[in-house]
Amino acid sequence: MPETVRKEMLDHMDRSIEVLKSNLVKIQTGRANPAMIEDVHVNYYGAMTPLNQMATIAAPDPNLLVVQPYDKTQMAEVEKAILAADLGLNPENDGHVIRVKVPKLSEERRKELQKVIKARGEETKVALRNVRRDANDKLDQLKKDGDISEDDHRKHREKNDDTIHEYTKQVDDLIDEKSKQIQTI
Repeated sequence: MPETVRKEMLDHMDRSIEVLKSNLVKIQTGRANPAMIEDVHVNYYGAMTPLNQMATIAAPDPNLLVVQPYDKTQMAEVEKAILAADLGLNPENDGHVIRVKVPKLSEERRKELQKVIKARGEETKVALRNVRRDANDKLDQLKKDGDISEDDHRKHREKNDDTIHEYTKQVDDLIDEKSKQIQTI
């Protein structure tokens, strides 16, 4: 039973780390990355559709994204959606493709992004602690019901504490790596 609790905890923690990674990829670092705009929602005949489902997004060079909608009649809608996403990007429509120049980061923008990155890291750490708390509550209930001994209970709670330290270190490493990217580009 405690093994099941631990497995659930690890699965939730792994998902939290994956969410953080996907969020960090979308943060602009002054270098074009299709992930920056792939989740922009476009009004496609009345249905809000993610851009990556209705267009090809490429980054032919470090400061340019090229969006090629499958349906050319939707060029204006795609352009409007990118502008409305408030990402600080200005799309240019030439009738065949939409070019999106990715501006260089100013020092002020870099500092703002640092704060955003740290906030995302803290959110992930809170999520990890909540997962650990839930797992510990389940262990407490198992002990209370007499399904595990006091020694097993303490041993598993210590394992959970060690695990949270490992995952927190992963979060710190990801945040540091992204911060360095922002500062060096």
